[in-house]
Formats: sequence, C-alpha cells, structure tokens
Amino acid sequence: MEKSLNTSSEATEIALHGEAIVTDKVGTDADRHDMFRMGKVQQMQRIFNLFPMVSFSIILMASWEIALGASVISIFNGGVAGTLYMYIVCWGGFLAVYSSMAEMGSMAPTSGGQYHWVSEFAPPRYQKILSYFVGWLSTLGWQIAVISTAFQAGVQIQGLLVLNYPDYIFERWHGTLLVIAVVSFGCLFNIFLAKQLPFMEVLFLIFHICGFFCILVPLLVLGKKSSSKEVWTVFFDGGWNNQGFSTLVGILAGVIPLLGADAAAHMAEELQDAAYTLPRAMMYSTIANGGMGLVMMIAYCYVIGDFLTVYSTPTGFGYIKVFYNVTGSHAGASAMCSAVIIVIVFCSTTMLATTSRQLFAFARDRGVPFSSWFAHVNPRFQLPINSIIFSFFFSALLSLINIGSTVAFNIINSVGTVALMISYMICISCLLWRKLTHQPLLPSKYPPGRGMIGIAINVFALCFLPVVFIFSFFPPYPEPALTLPWMNFACVIFGAVVIFSAVWYVVKARFVYDGPVAYVKKLE
Repeated sequence: MEKSLNTSSEATEIALHGEAIVTDKVGTDADRHDMFRMGKVQQMQRIFNLFPMVSFSIILMASWEIALGASVISIFNGGVAGTLYMYIVCWGGFLAVYSSMAEMGSMAPTSGGQYHWVSEFAPPRYQKILSYFVGWLSTLGWQIAVISTAFQAGVQIQGLLVLNYPDYIFERWHGTLLVIAVVSFGCLFNIFLAKQLPFMEVLFLIFHICGFFCILVPLLVLGKKSSSKEVWTVFFDGGWNNQGFSTLVGILAGVIPLLGADAAAHMAEELQDAAYTLPRAMMYSTIANGGMGLVMMIAYCYVIGDFLTVYSTPTGFGYIKVFYNVTGSHAGASAMCSAVIIVIVFCSTTMLATTSRQLFAFARDRGVPFSSWFAHVNPRFQLPINSIIFSFFFSALLSLINIGSTVAFNIINSVGTVALMISYMICISCLLWRKLTHQPLLPSKYPPGRGMIGIAINVFALCFLPVVFIFSFFPPYPEPALTLPWMNFACVIFGAVVIFSAVWYVVKARFVYDGPVAYVKKLE
C-alpha cells in the first residue's frame, strides 16, 4: 500500500478491498473512524490540539487589529455609533453562523469544510451540483482572504512610513511589493517551518494579547475622550440621506474582523480528536476575538475625535493618526502600529495554511482543473506543497491590480466576503433542511446544536448572512460622489468566477466530480 494517495476514489477502492485506509499518523481512534467513514486517507500529521488550534483561529481572525484598519468603512457609513452597533450585530450574527458550522464540523471533521458538509446534508438530487459550487466559492473566498490580509499589512506599513518620513511618496507599486513580501514569508514559513506552526500560533497569541493591552491602556489613559452621548447616539449618513441604510452599508467593517473562525475546519485533518476539538476551537476564538475587538473599538471610538480630520491623514489609516494624537510621539505611535502590523503579517501566514488545505481538499475530490497536482502531498514534508505554492502565486498576481487601480481593496474584500457568505448560507441551509424534515443526522460532540436551540441558532444565522451578502456589493460612497474608480466591482468578479466554474463543470467536472458523499456511501 502506498504511503500517500491523492484522491478519495483511491481511498474508497482500498477500503472496498478490505485494507485499512488510515496511515500511521498521530490521531485518536475517533479521528481514524471519521476519516474511514468519509473515505479519506490520513496524509498529514495531526500536530494540533485544542489550545494551539484556538490560537491558530484567533491569530487568523486578528479581530481587534483588523477592526482598526477596517473602521474607515463604517466611520463614513454610520459614524462612530453605527460602527459600534454594527460590530455588535455582526458579533452576534457570527456566533450563530460559527455555532452552526461547528455543529457540522463535529459531524464531519474534514479539510473540505463547507462543500463536504453540503455534499452530506443537502437533498440527494442536489448534493453533487451544490457541493461543487460551494467548493469553488469557499476556495475563492479563502484565496482572496490571503491577499486581502497581506494587502492590509502592506499598505499599513506604507502608512507607518508616511508617519515617520513626511517626504515619503505613497506609491501603489510600493504597496504591491510589500504585499508580495508578506505572502512570500507566509509561503516559506508554511513549507519549511510548518511543524512549528502550533508553537508559533501560541507565541503570537501571547503577543496578540499583550499588544491589545499595550494599545488599549494608552488610548484610555492618554486619549481625550468624547462624551458617551456623542459615541453612542451620533450617526453619519455618508451621503445616503438615510442613517439606517448608511449604517448597513458600513456593515463590512464589522464583518471583516470576524471572518475566518471556520479555518479550524479546514485544518481538521491536522487536528487531534477533531470532532471534539474543532467546534470548541471555532467558538472559543469567536468569543475571545469578538470580545477583544468590541472593547478595542469602544475605546477607539471614544478617543477618535473629529473623524473627518482623522481620516484625511496622509498615512491613509485613521487609527495611525489617532495613535499619534494620543501619544504625541512618532516613536510611541510607531510602536503601537507595529504591534498591529506584526500580527496581521502572521495572520496572512496562518491564512495561507488554511487556504492551501481548502484547495487541497477540493482537488482531492477532483473539483478543480489539474486536481492531481493540487491534491499531491509531498512525502517528505507531508504537506500539500503544490497548493501552498499556487496560493502564493495567486496572491502575488492578484496584488498587481493595486498598481493600476484604486478599486483593488474593495474588489479583494468584497468578492471574498460574498463567496464565503454564500458558502456559509448554503451549508447551514442544508443542515436546517435535514433537521426540519427529520432526516437522519450524524452524531455530534457539540451540544448547542441539538434540539430547538440548534434550530433557532441556524435560523438566526440564515437571517443574518443574506444582509451581509447584499451589502457586500454596495460601493463605499453613493451618487454623485460615486465615480468609476470607486465602484464596487465585486458583482463583476464574482460573476466571472461563477461562469468559469459552471463552464468547467459542463466540460469536465461533471464527469469526474462525484462529491464527497459518494465515497461515504460506498464505505457504509
């Protein structure tokens, strides 16, 4: 028997001949049972347990750091009050979303995540086609997440340069080179230092928490605070002529910092006792990051002052200006900003690990072109190195958009958000369908998903996600301020990817992609 197999069909064929399909890797009996049931070969080492995986998810989300940079979206669409209320709404919404996904992850802990769950839980006649499109959407969403995070790190480094060197000219191609440097670091780390990832995640979690207090305390102690009435009751409509609508347009500022807790699912095949550990890692990271993000944003909104002046800063990021206003020192502001940027850089590295596993899993089920190449696991490193390298080049090429167009940031964030929102909606809808129609469900080690409480959580998640999906397509500014450079082209890019995946399905995938449930059925 070969040590490494590339497709689920090979795993199924071995199982049908009575041979053990679980190679000699670290993992519990429950892990081996789950992999056998799903028809998957254990190709990577299970090097994570609960605390490192919680650390992994927390660093990947980096909520309070990302929220500072993303705040510009909601400050001009809702004001400080809108920023805080939308963050709270998003935190509650994502707790329901990730609780629903944690339930599915406990039932089927696989790197495939959403597309695998859809394949198992959807109505039989729709399992194949729905799982195929969800696989594409999830893969697209995670690929864009890498470049989005690296982009934030790159341009924030430029903002720091502007703060310290007023003569520095903010060139877009400089930002692109910094983005490529960030993803290059992530690629090299994920290939040559992958076995150190659990330790590094814990180390950066400590840095993440220390940085939180090192920024929060100066803001609260040194910052000039606005009144609570100004912070919690003053909105800004951003030119939409409707405060409520404008606040909803700014919802992305609450969404972006809370995306990514499902990363634990895509690392499930490297996680010990995944059915138990995975849902807890998802929920612990969402609770911890959401809480830290909320506290940071409250403190930030109290000391921001005149946000129109703050966000006109040549650094390009209002939080950099706020840090300088609070400390009155370039050195102090630079130290605080560096704490943010360092975590975002490693956040991008962590995302690259997750993204490559998602691509590997979908390729293993032959959902993408060149599947055997993407699904190959290097026997020396025991990693999907081809998927890691592709994810690096995809990010590097996409970063070139920034050189010639100011729409890059909106495209990158919006398309990825839209793709992930749809994948979440479809898989949760399939789970809810099985519950409401009393279809059999797999055993779960996640108690909140049971009974009417679980159904209520699923319904709330499905009420929240369409709102995010709709407003992800909105431009940051209304007419007449809206011009071509500020258009949100998410719908165009998203449509192009959907069309390409549909064409590939008709031409090739429908003949080779069976969907994960096909292999599960053969093993039962």
